[in-house]
Amino acid sequence: MQARNGTGKQKTERRTKPSFTETGRRAQIVAAAIDVIAETGYHQASFAKIAERAGLSSTGMISYHFDGRDDLMREVVAEVMRVSEAYVRPRIEAHESFSARLRASIESNIDLLAEYPNHLPAIVEVLGNLRGGAPGMAAFLDVAEGNLALQVEQLRKAQRAGEFCAFDPWVMMRAIRAAIDDVVRRATHDPDFDARGAGRELADLFDRATRNTT
Repeated sequence: MQARNGTGKQKTERRTKPSFTETGRRAQIVAAAIDVIAETGYHQASFAKIAERAGLSSTGMISYHFDGRDDLMREVVAEVMRVSEAYVRPRIEAHESFSARLRASIESNIDLLAEYPNHLPAIVEVLGNLRGGAPGMAAFLDVAEGNLALQVEQLRKAQRAGEFCAFDPWVMMRAIRAAIDDVVRRATHDPDFDARGAGRELADLFDRATRNTT
């Protein structure tokens, strides 16, 4: 019993303060999970498939580094959000006008798909399949809703500044997000689909839908 408890304590300490090697292994597993989820779907992304993609000898290595499927999925979402933020934000902040920022937001999200083809499909799969009772996963839905609220407020600011016309900002932002997600899904299943072209069309569409022409 004492030896078993000691092993558990060491495992907890390693996870609290991962070594450079352990951090690299976790990143390797998360990257493999992103690829497998994007290619096979959320429900088909088994530990066996992820371990095979990561080049691991067994699923035990995944269980060693992550406390179950939910823990791994949290890391997948966190990694995709980190990459997305680092890629998209500078492109938005390079512009001053609200209309230019909206266009940059739409186009950069689609450009992200071209640069990281499995990241957005993976997060769409994960967030689209979360159940309210999934331990620890509901927090990501809260984060997603919080990000949406910030984007909605930007639309309101543009309206108050007179740059955007009258519309329901919540409905508009939901439409924008749904349109981007649909492009992601189509690009995932159609290798010949021109995602960047679709992104430009979406940007034109929502520019016309939001711009104040009076």
